[in-house]
Amino acid sequence: MPYDIDPRLLRAFLAVAEELHFTRAAARLYVAQQALSRDIRRLERELGTPLFVRTTRQVSLTADGTRLLPLARRVLTAHDELAGAFRAAPERPLLVDVGVPIGTAHGVLEAARDRVPDSCELVARFHSGLTGAAVEVAAGRLDVSFGRIAALPPGIRAGLDDQPVRLEPMAVLLREDHPLAARPAVALAELAGETLYAAAGNPQTAEWTDLAERLFAGRGIAAAEPFPEIEGSQEFVRVVRKRGWSVLASVEFIEVPGMVLRPLVDPVPLSPVSMVWRRGLRHPGLDALRAAARELAERRGWLVPPGSAWWLPEQDARVMGVRG
Repeated sequence: MPYDIDPRLLRAFLAVAEELHFTRAAARLYVAQQALSRDIRRLERELGTPLFVRTTRQVSLTADGTRLLPLARRVLTAHDELAGAFRAAPERPLLVDVGVPIGTAHGVLEAARDRVPDSCELVARFHSGLTGAAVEVAAGRLDVSFGRIAALPPGIRAGLDDQPVRLEPMAVLLREDHPLAARPAVALAELAGETLYAAAGNPQTAEWTDLAERLFAGRGIAAAEPFPEIEGSQEFVRVVRKRGWSVLASVEFIEVPGMVLRPLVDPVPLSPVSMVWRRGLRHPGLDALRAAARELAERRGWLVPPGSAWWLPEQDARVMGVRG
């Protein structure tokens, strides 16, 4: 009597014993019927006894086959329990804040999803602003977010790691009837005397408001008065249209009916986008996100400033590794 029977042979026996039909048993195991018959013959040789009575019309168990059936079930159950006890636990879902379902962060997320197996889940979250999201990341309630890290409080930033992703050109969102709306691009100097909404009053997006104030300074551009946090793209569209704001934005932005998006030039203002995560985080989804961000940045030149004149605060240039 052998002491080391291949579990595959016992699984083949169990399938035939329960189906009493070689074709159905082969389909259940996703193997060819010839391979299944070969495994049954091998098991019979190793045990030294026939296990099935085969006729042209039916398959039935022999007395030894009937005796083996409960033993095979117990052995295979124990084998599965052993494998399960030492099988790596599936990775938990990685929570990735992309702000809105468009633009740089969302593009990185979609590219990363193509890199991971179905068992690795990257779940999108839609927070408004990195200032608020970074607190959630540091506390472990989010895993990854994107945005401008130079303006984050030092205490929060100390608990994060980051990777530069893109120098995103900025734009202005204008009403269709605005005098500048017919232009293909808007020079910064042409916004002198204008008032632009830049999320003032929303503490979750303080880094964006700070960037806008630096851009507006000395150019005669006013920031719209503080307004409570606007949650969700639908509510943003409603409020912006109702109040008739022009909006400081990025070149990839949600559509707002009745408004047009125009890139800013002379100089091109840049919004620095980094990916941030909790220091010490290890997850295959994070590896995929970092690789996707690097690939997109290299292929699309995301970290190369435009050839024409451009603007970026000095502190952001240092963080993003930009010179000039």
